[in-house]
Amino acid sequence: MATSSATTPVRVWDVPTRLFHWLLVGLFAYSWYSGETGDLERHQLSGIAAFGLLAFRLIWGFVGGSTARFARFVRGPRAVIAYLRGTGPATAGHNPLGGWSVVVLLLLLLAQVGTGLFAQDTDALYPGPLNSLVDYDTADRLAHFHHLIFKLLLLTVAIHVAAIAFYRLRGRNLILPMLTGADPAVDPAVEPLAPAGIVRFAIAAIAAAALAWWVSKGAPI
Repeated sequence: MATSSATTPVRVWDVPTRLFHWLLVGLFAYSWYSGETGDLERHQLSGIAAFGLLAFRLIWGFVGGSTARFARFVRGPRAVIAYLRGTGPATAGHNPLGGWSVVVLLLLLLAQVGTGLFAQDTDALYPGPLNSLVDYDTADRLAHFHHLIFKLLLLTVAIHVAAIAFYRLRGRNLILPMLTGADPAVDPAVEPLAPAGIVRFAIAAIAAAALAWWVSKGAPI
C-alpha cells in the first residue's frame, strides 16, 4: 500500500548541510577539550579544520541546497514577528527566528576561529598560523577576545539546546531531521528541499579546503 502524502516526511536538509552540522559539533567539543587540557597543537589543528568547515558553510549558503541558502532563511523583522504570532507561512528548514539564530551562531564561530588564527598563548609557544601578520600586543588582545567570545558561544549553544528541548516538549523533534534529512512534522504542501547537486558540493568543498590549507600555511603566499 502506498504511503499517503499526509504521512510522507518532507525533505528539508541535504547531506552536506547535515555533515557540516555534526562535524562542527564534534570539532567544537574537541576544540573545547583540547584547549582546556592544554593540548594547544591539536587545538590549533581543530581550529583550522573548523575554519574550513565554516568556509564551506558560507559558500554553501549561496550555492547549496535551497534550505541551506541564506536568502531562503534570513528574513526581515516582519517575517520574524509573523512567525512569533503564528501567522507566518509554513516553511521547510529554518523558520525566520531560527534563521537569525543560525546567523548569530555562525558569526560568533567565525569570530572565535578568526581570533584564534592570529592569537598566541601566554608564553607565545603556540601562535596561530596567521600570528606573524600582527604585532605582539595585537595578538595578545586577540587571545583575550578569543576567550571572551568562547564564553558567548557557550551561552549561545545553551540557548540553542534549550530551544531544541522546548520544541521537543511541544512534540517537535528538530534533531531527527538533521540526522535523516526529512521532517515528518512539516506540512506536505510546503516546498521541499531542492538539492544543489554533486558538482556544486565538490566546488564548495575544494574551495573551502584550499582556504583552510592557505591559512594553515600562514597566508598570504
